[in-house]
Amino acid sequence: LEHHAAIRASDWNGRVVTAYRPDPVVDPETPDFAANVRHFGETAGEDVGSYAGYLAAHRFHRARFRDAGATSTDHGHPSAATADLTPAEAEALYARVMAQPTAADAELFRAQMLTEMAAMSVEDGMVMQLHPAVSRSHNASVLARFGRDKGGDIPLPGEFVRALKPLLDRFGNDPRLTLILFTLDEDTYSRELAPLAGHYPSLRLGPPWWFHDSPEGMRRFRERATETAGFYNTAGFNDDTRAFLSIPARHDVARRMDCAFLAKLVAEHRLEEDEAHAVARALAYDLVKQAYRL
Repeated sequence: LEHHAAIRASDWNGRVVTAYRPDPVVDPETPDFAANVRHFGETAGEDVGSYAGYLAAHRFHRARFRDAGATSTDHGHPSAATADLTPAEAEALYARVMAQPTAADAELFRAQMLTEMAAMSVEDGMVMQLHPAVSRSHNASVLARFGRDKGGDIPLPGEFVRALKPLLDRFGNDPRLTLILFTLDEDTYSRELAPLAGHYPSLRLGPPWWFHDSPEGMRRFRERATETAGFYNTAGFNDDTRAFLSIPARHDVARRMDCAFLAKLVAEHRLEEDEAHAVARALAYDLVKQAYRL
């Protein structure tokens, strides 16, 4: 966060907004997970020997990020699974993942933590983002030679309807929550994501992500999601990239593809031209500011 503080203290008039990404202390299959959690608790001044202390450490660090300008959290999980355990069940699960978690325990803990993060977002107003279903570091040789997060990331099939139900049963109708969903499984656009976002007030569809952040990927997204979700249940187009120099080009491509889609609707007399102008502005600017509370 010191880099964001330096930007704010400089005379540059741009704005770079960080996000709270707690994956290393939420995913028990992360190397050195228990050590990460202990350090996480120490920096928060909380005793993470208990589940309550662990959640308190999250609240502390979320507040630090909000003070640095963050308006959102981001979660990169192997699946979109959520859970809603009783306090006793969650405490027992936490003890297991801090010791020697099984794969089933790890998946259940990640699922529980998505619901806990939603509860905290209802409290503090931070928008949630979920980027699920990627097989990270798939190439064993590259992983052994260069370590994690050096490439070889491959999309996995996604499932959202059953996976999100425990979270949505608690918060799906709560106007205080905004949960932005991303996917690399294009089959879920029309089958699951568009109907979910069209129904639940808390849900928004994020723009095409990663492998599909491309002209054809953007076209497929609009064609498959718009008829059911509409335009205003999407989050517009965001700057979600570490490749800063690509940002102007990415916005240019997104706006061209959205305008091409809108022009087709106008040519088919399914949308008036003035309506298309309003939607084009919303997709390029208004919706993302609303979705991320900027």
